[in-house]
Amino acid sequence: MKTMEADVVVIGGGPSGLSATAQAAENGMDVVLLEKANVVGGAANMGMGPLGIGTKQQSDMMVDIDVERAFKKFVEYTHWRTDARLVKKYFENSGETIKWLEETVGVEFAGAYKYFPKSDATWHIVAVNGGIGRNGGAIMNKHLAEYAEENGAKILFETPAKKILKDDEGKVCGVLAVDKDGEEVQVNCKAVIVATGGAGDNPEMIKERTGYIFHGNMFNFAIPGLKGDGIRMAMEAGAATTPMNVEMMYILPNSDFGPDCIPSVFMQPNLMVNQLGKRFINEEEMQNTTFCGNAISFQKGAVGYSIIDSRIAKQYMKKGVDVVNFVHHPEDVADFQEAVEASIANDNPDVVMADTIEELAQKLGIDPEALEDQVDEYNEMCESRDTLFYKDPKFMKPIEKAPFYAAKFRPGAYGTLGGIKIDEDAKVLDDNWDPVPGLFACGTDTCTIYGDSYMFLLPGNTMGYCVNTGRFAGDSAADYVNDLED
Repeated sequence: MKTMEADVVVIGGGPSGLSATAQAAENGMDVVLLEKANVVGGAANMGMGPLGIGTKQQSDMMVDIDVERAFKKFVEYTHWRTDARLVKKYFENSGETIKWLEETVGVEFAGAYKYFPKSDATWHIVAVNGGIGRNGGAIMNKHLAEYAEENGAKILFETPAKKILKDDEGKVCGVLAVDKDGEEVQVNCKAVIVATGGAGDNPEMIKERTGYIFHGNMFNFAIPGLKGDGIRMAMEAGAATTPMNVEMMYILPNSDFGPDCIPSVFMQPNLMVNQLGKRFINEEEMQNTTFCGNAISFQKGAVGYSIIDSRIAKQYMKKGVDVVNFVHHPEDVADFQEAVEASIANDNPDVVMADTIEELAQKLGIDPEALEDQVDEYNEMCESRDTLFYKDPKFMKPIEKAPFYAAKFRPGAYGTLGGIKIDEDAKVLDDNWDPVPGLFACGTDTCTIYGDSYMFLLPGNTMGYCVNTGRFAGDSAADYVNDLED
């Protein structure tokens, strides 16, 4: 067995673990980061940037939001079913964290943006090649890793942690890991920070802790290696548990990484029905992926069908879509018809095309008469107003002209949220709400601040939570080690 010495060991190299490592190293700690993959970042490499409130970017773009307004909006949204002290600390530090990332760590931001029209401009998009693009999170993670190493931190790749060690007094004293050659590594330390990114790749834990069935009624991203190991290790070390949830969205499971025109068009606020052929949501809310995902998960078969006709499709192909967001925002969707035909030819089950509503219903497995009745009712309301769910008239477009198109949306998620109980300083608490000496946690392993639904009205929330709680954990661990040495 190999042995190493450190002040602080961080388990997991996503944005929370990297931020914790960087902060603890900046505070003068000898830090070892254990990462089971061969790269840093985890699920956040697909992200675009963190939340910030009270930033230079917002000031430059004349964005009117401050900590007080964001906090009140957040706790009202969650009905105060949240750790209000943690939320407050997170929000009031988020602006300084954006400044730290930019001026100290070297991250470039394209600006502060909304995710969709009804949201606030809190999402600080990491610049990709000087502009806006996907996967800015990977760039941020790379900068964090480099900054941490510049401050003396050691990152051990392909070295998964297996157990958190405690001494006879119940204090954390090390971590047992295994390196890429299969040799055990014991890192002796005074503090451990758990930041393993949740359990998105653990169908058994997802079912046990959330009730969702992976690829049944939940099509969450499953980044390899996110097994909930940190949650398990923290529990074994005495941590209290918290309820787990998912960062809900909705998804075309077989189309999300194909031509962007397909999800972009079908996520427009047109007719959406369930397996019974009935509307179940004001389709304006399709722009809020959490709200729409919630609604779909409540339907028979956990599926929702977005339906358009050829007139709507031609309008989008010619003039562009009605609503855009920062994930699906193609310059145009002129290739929609071609992409749909190619998807169908490749047996993509997400997309269906038919010459009649009856045929469309049959292909979707819906009773044809029920769908025809719903389409007739919807078309009648398009001539006056939506008397069912009160959708804005500008989005009421009749379904009349063949061919007809439908897409099958399912509930999805970026991963799991929660599992380890912490306080606002990222100290891990036991069942008596007392800190476990030397144990800290951050990021999605601890994120239970949203209540029952991800707070998408303030976009960038989860990545912002990860980076900020990572910094809290790094600070707290450093303070703990310094207190031991005094």
